Amino acid sequence: MKLWRYPVISGSIILIFIFLALFGESIAPYPPNEINLSERLLPPFWQGTGSMTHPMGTDMLGRDMLSRIMSGARVSFIVAVLALTLGGLAGTALGIMSGYYGGKVDAILMRAADATLAFPIILLAMLLAIILGPSIQNVVISLGLVLWARYARVIRGEVLSLKERDFVALARVAGASNPRIMFLHLFLNIRSTLLVLLTLQVGWVIIVEASLSFLGAGIPGPSPVWGSMIAKGREYISLAWWIPFFPGFSVALVCLSFNMVGDWLREILDPKLRQVGGGA
Repeated sequence: MKLWRYPVISGSIILIFIFLALFGESIAPYPPNEINLSERLLPPFWQGTGSMTHPMGTDMLGRDMLSRIMSGARVSFIVAVLALTLGGLAGTALGIMSGYYGGKVDAILMRAADATLAFPIILLAMLLAIILGPSIQNVVISLGLVLWARYARVIRGEVLSLKERDFVALARVAGASNPRIMFLHLFLNIRSTLLVLLTLQVGWVIIVEASLSFLGAGIPGPSPVWGSMIAKGREYISLAWWIPFFPGFSVALVCLSFNMVGDWLREILDPKLRQVGGGA
């Protein structure tokens, strides 16, 4: 077995991210919101007065950066799972319907998808935050409203080619109903595409969630959120570079890892599949 053929490093980073999301708060060395002003702005252990007591240093309120990074993984994980579930289920179902029925159904759904993709996600989330207040629910709804169109577009393209195959014609001859053909025969044949798309979109969701929190339209405090940690830390970047650096590095590392695994899955499962990006 040649390990270079597998995304060992990026896959390991994803597993660590999921582990921290599930157990990070339990194994963190300090409570993520514990304030200790006597230890504020301590540098990482390798710099100056830093020590292994706070390996990544502390922020402007003396909170341990390592504990906040570990705890922040849970928020990003929850948002990614909920948004991808909401947008993925709706987009997959509508994409199958659009590709299978065609005609007016296809035209209406695809124009709705085009309109959705044309609407800036940041603006949509900020509008919801202004109207309803910033919260994890509004972030999930905002992401779900955009994600469904991304899924619908890709799944529709797959269904357009699959519905002309012999197994669909045989299912019709055997008396299978349209819902059975769509959600049994067609769905089972787009699982690979769906898995690749899901993996690629995780990074996009995490980046957008961090961007929204950075702008104040995401998850409010006191929850440790990577995006808001970057936003608050930028005021101290010349004095304490580690405050915005570590959450920013975490976002970049996790998103890059998901994209690399997604590309690997694309090549393994379907070499002809076009990359459907996870960029923000």
